[in-house]
Amino acid sequence: MPLETESRSTLSSIPRLDVAEKARSPKSQRIPALDFTKGALVLLMVLYHWLNYFIGVQWPYYKYLRFLTPSFIFITGFMISNVYLSKYAAADPRLSKRLFTRGLKLIAIFLVLNLARSFVVPSLGTGAVVSNLVDPKNLFAIFVSGNLPSGSKLISFSILVPISYLLMFSGALMLPYRLYRYTFHLVCIILLSCILILGVVGLGSYDLEFITIGMLGVLAGFVPIERINRFVRRPYMLVLAYMCYATAITIWNVPFLLLVVGTSLSLTAIYLIGASGRESGRIRSEIILLGKYSLFGYISQVAILQILSAGFHRINFGSAEMVLSFFAAFVLTTASVEVVDRARARMVNADRLYKWVFA
Repeated sequence: MPLETESRSTLSSIPRLDVAEKARSPKSQRIPALDFTKGALVLLMVLYHWLNYFIGVQWPYYKYLRFLTPSFIFITGFMISNVYLSKYAAADPRLSKRLFTRGLKLIAIFLVLNLARSFVVPSLGTGAVVSNLVDPKNLFAIFVSGNLPSGSKLISFSILVPISYLLMFSGALMLPYRLYRYTFHLVCIILLSCILILGVVGLGSYDLEFITIGMLGVLAGFVPIERINRFVRRPYMLVLAYMCYATAITIWNVPFLLLVVGTSLSLTAIYLIGASGRESGRIRSEIILLGKYSLFGYISQVAILQILSAGFHRINFGSAEMVLSFFAAFVLTTASVEVVDRARARMVNADRLYKWVFA
């Protein structure tokens, strides 16, 4: 797909979290703190993409934002078990169908967006060259290994591929899950073993790592939300753990194990902020709205930044223009979500179109 939240006066009362607990009732499947987490990730991803387009891959601090992409995938896995399995029984064929359909839609969206990109990018005049996507090596990198060259502009919206795989894979696992309740646990162990084996022989696959992180999210989603809420009531431990993580990646960069740790800690921290804020806060409400439209927000920000990049690179921009482009990306991303939300509320056809594409 990413902050105004007023903290309580004492740490013991930071996250009251009754809203999140009520959200698990049959009448509502939404968890406000979870939507806040997704919305905050969308905003942080705006920062990440802005750095990519306006600063470049030479920026030395990307490793501190490496948690962003796997965080979206982790949350997708979390929702499969925590939300979808609370709405559908595992034996309900509609669940597998829903996961498969959503995964296929994401692949279709990915293909359409990159096809459009192949026509639009040359016309923007940024100097970027669109590679041949049907080249076998490129197809393998995109759809199998996920090992795109560092700083590659081969494709955009690459996060959609492992998310779609996770959804469809989870849909396929629902059948054995009906018979064996630890199916996802077993599969996660197998995936982790595959990553270990590939590491020993000097190979790796980003898609495999992302799917594994998504599967860890599925396991996290089996934990009752009340237990998660109790866990995030310990901010001192979280701060200490995050300091240790930041020190570790400064020394060793971000290997897979630290990526998993960083993803978990970052999501916990953002969830804590979302759970402890006032329900009526304007900025919090905007972030929650972004979370409800996290997929659309992710797609719109990439398109917006590509257009902004084309426009600003045609002028001699200095620090003022850099700051302007940064805030423009945030404002336009938020505005695009607001427009879609209002259009859905006022026009039946707009609501149907949105559901057909994104639901």
